[in-house]
This record gives sequence, C-alpha cells and structure tokens, in this order.
Amino acid sequence: MARSPAEGARFSYVIGRLHRVLRSTLDEGIRAHGITVAQYTALSLLAEQPGLSNAQLARRSFMSAQSANQTLQVLSEQGLVKRGNDPTHGRISPTELTARGKKVLGACERVVDAAERRMLEGLGGEQQVRLLSALRACLKTLDPSYRG
Repeated sequence: MARSPAEGARFSYVIGRLHRVLRSTLDEGIRAHGITVAQYTALSLLAEQPGLSNAQLARRSFMSAQSANQTLQVLSEQGLVKRGNDPTHGRISPTELTARGKKVLGACERVVDAAERRMLEGLGGEQQVRLLSALRACLKTLDPSYRG
C-alpha cells in the first residue's frame, strides 16, 4: 500500500484534495468573468486548436458530446465563439473564438496564472520542474493516451 512519505497520507487523497481546492479557487475567479471552468476549458482548447468540432472538443475536455454541445451553445450565445459549417460534412460545426472570447480567455488565464503561482510559491524552480515531470509520468502511466 503506497503512502505518501509525509504524514502517511495517501497520494490519491492529497491529489484529490488539491484538485478540489484548486477547482474551487478557479471557479470563483473565472466566474467573475461570466463563465464556468468548463467554458474556460473549451475556450482555452479552441484557442490552441481553432476549428475543433463538438466531438473533438468533447474528447479533449473530458466532456460528453452533449455537454460539449451545450457548452458551445452558451459560449456562442455570449458571443465568445462562432460556429461554422464544415463544407465536407454537414453535421460538423468547426468553432473558433471571437475577439470577445479571446479577451475573456485572457482575463481567465490571468486568474489561472495567479492560482498556480500561489499554489507553487513554496517550491523552488527545480522543484516545480520535478513536480510537473512526476505528475506527467503518473498521468501517462494511468492514461497512455496522455500526450502532455
């Protein structure tokens, strides 16, 4: 039974608790910009890969296809994304950020940056690099499709 060296806590407990605290912090900061964390995730993925379809967005953001479609519908209604039509496939709607979407995403990125700086402030640069490397290795072990 693998236990954390510190305090005998399970790794899964510490990681889960960190996830909940970080998610709560991000929820609060991102909500101030009129969107949810799921909507922020969609915006950030679309910024990295403009033109994603609903299905591609769903897979990359760990949402169901229905949730991704609802998320994109709300973002479209808010004027943060524009949805087009794929000329080769009538059921695919590639999606891109609007100028307003890029502005909201930028504001939310600053929230995430601040939360991460605060979370990591007790670690030196080399410790941060080792932590990220270790977390990526753990993720890759549990999810071989992970490419980060």
